[in-house]
Amino acid sequence: MKGLTDLSAKLLGMPPLASSNGQDVDDLIIYVHWLMLALFLGWIVYFFYVLWRFKCSRNPKADYHGVRNHASSYIELTVAGIEAVLLIFIAVPLWAKAVDKFPPADKATVIQVVAQQYAWNVRYPGPDGVFGRQDMRFVDETNVFGVDPSDPNGKDDIQLLNDIHVPVNKPVIIYVSSKDVIHSLKIISMRVCQDAIPGLRIPLWFTPTQTGRYQINCAQLCGPGHSSMTGGYLTVVSQEDYDKWLRSKSPAPAQSFE
Repeated sequence: MKGLTDLSAKLLGMPPLASSNGQDVDDLIIYVHWLMLALFLGWIVYFFYVLWRFKCSRNPKADYHGVRNHASSYIELTVAGIEAVLLIFIAVPLWAKAVDKFPPADKATVIQVVAQQYAWNVRYPGPDGVFGRQDMRFVDETNVFGVDPSDPNGKDDIQLLNDIHVPVNKPVIIYVSSKDVIHSLKIISMRVCQDAIPGLRIPLWFTPTQTGRYQINCAQLCGPGHSSMTGGYLTVVSQEDYDKWLRSKSPAPAQSFE
């Protein structure tokens, strides 16, 4: 079965998969395409059958009763049944896993992302692992996340632009929001996509399985500079390299991650 799935992915030209939870997404896409292929071929065969079966030379006199069997009804019920199986046993469990079964925050890399026209603002809790307190009153041009300047937990928080780093083989939880209009954070190789909506902080999660640098896309048309949203990148590195990177970005003195 895996061999057939891999072959189907190659035939469809699907982007390389770099997350553990993305396989379910690929499976659903492949199954839907196989169903569409079967329907396409079926309609082509039916089209030529109709041209042959009801051509003038075979039917010189009109038949006002038409088809008397129920073959079409059985075919329609079969297709509806297959679609129901895909929806109930694959799509719904996949959706439930994506939105309801989050990994524990203490065993994941937790990040905040605020989209804006036309970039991605990224925030890390810093070496202490605790985000500084936030309040909408503090949001301005230089404080996109609304971090309370009086909160000591926020002194080592890291804020970046268009740059997300995460360790490999460790769950990642990203809380997505927007500063202005509706955007959509999409990382194709991780098979994740989440709308960024002003006033809401919506989580998504994935577990990267391959190191590398992956482009971030905006899946919502967000203005004339929409294409600039591709300037963001997700970089997946080893845990050791991630720790070094985090220390290098922290405004506070380097601390132990042990």
